[in-house]
Amino acid sequence: MKFNERLMALRKKQGLSQEELGFELGVSRQTVSKWELGQSYPDFQRLVLLADYFGISLDELVHGLDVGDVRALNESEKQISSIYSDVEGAKATMHKYIRVLLGIGAAVLAFFAGIVCYAVLFA
Repeated sequence: MKFNERLMALRKKQGLSQEELGFELGVSRQTVSKWELGQSYPDFQRLVLLADYFGISLDELVHGLDVGDVRALNESEKQISSIYSDVEGAKATMHKYIRVLLGIGAAVLAFFAGIVCYAVLFA
């Protein structure tokens, strides 16, 4: 049995909702849902809390856990985090360029306004 299936079975055996289990562990219902769907895994501290909560050993809780899956999820989370970081950096750069262009536009506008005023005054 995979970790996510074991966790769901333990939770249901206790008659708990995802929200109730999340409350006991200090996480959201969505986090428990992700664990049960195999989309993420609890950190070590939460694994210990889960084992204690259900009255089983840590080994029983994680037995059959595919370390390769955990590594793959961690790698994809790093890649997603890197993408978000790149996007934020690009946004900051774009904001700088926009400010520069606005400054140049304001200077050009002031130059032409000066020419028009000169033409009106001395025409």
